Amino acid sequence: MTPLDYEFLRKVLKDRSGLDLSADKQYLVESRLLPLARRTNLSGIPELVQKMRSGGEQLTGQVVEAMTTNETFFFRDKIPFDHLRDGILPALIQSRANRRTLRIWSAACSTGQEPYSIAMCLREYGPALAGWRIEIVATDLSQEVLEKSKAGLYSQFEVQRGLPIQLLVKYFNQLGELWQLSADIRGMVQHRQLNLLQDFSHLGKFDVIFCRNVLIYFDQETKASIFERLAKVMEPDGTLLLGAAESVVGITDAFKPNQERRGLYQINPVRSPRGGAALLPGLKVVAAR
Repeated sequence: MTPLDYEFLRKVLKDRSGLDLSADKQYLVESRLLPLARRTNLSGIPELVQKMRSGGEQLTGQVVEAMTTNETFFFRDKIPFDHLRDGILPALIQSRANRRTLRIWSAACSTGQEPYSIAMCLREYGPALAGWRIEIVATDLSQEVLEKSKAGLYSQFEVQRGLPIQLLVKYFNQLGELWQLSADIRGMVQHRQLNLLQDFSHLGKFDVIFCRNVLIYFDQETKASIFERLAKVMEPDGTLLLGAAESVVGITDAFKPNQERRGLYQINPVRSPRGGAALLPGLKVVAAR
């Protein structure tokens, strides 16, 4: 792969997915795109780039899917799900007691382990949520991983990663060497293809947004833009959950960290993204485009 080929791929990936590759990530591109080149009967990455340059839109989509990270597992990092069970849900059950509705968004859901972990958490609440209208929306850039998520079908290795044995027995059916989630749990999740770089206001308002371990791959300007738009689709008392290595600090003042629970963020009441009020002291303004 020539330096020009790499720069072309970097630009395509940044424009299409927000993935911001540094100059030293050529090895990563080669490791993920060489198998794709072989599957499409191309001699290597130079020929793959040539096909993309000449208008290979389908191939470009395959390149973006191959490069976007889909690492996930059930109840990943555990603590966010403890927060959901012990703090977020009890507060929402109380504050939403009259309307009895709950909307949760799993952004960049990959092959479904996150939204289904959320669904199992909610189902474990039992009578406390009986009669409630619950919507879990799972989105991802990749149609391929969304199809796997919809099927709810996982290998022995996948169900052994983070999934408590009691939940495996309770909510899965064994099909040969695979395990499939019950129709009840699968039915709790709505799947939609979505690129976070594009407008997502049509999804409506959410009480909880899981946007974990995806923004880490974006540059600061892109992160700021996404945070601003996330704030606009969140209920005023809603909660945003980010990955352990992610934060809003120094990027946006649309959210403020939860002082009691690490990794949780609420709408900043001092500076509303809708009203543009005063900023919290010490926070820097970052323009969103």
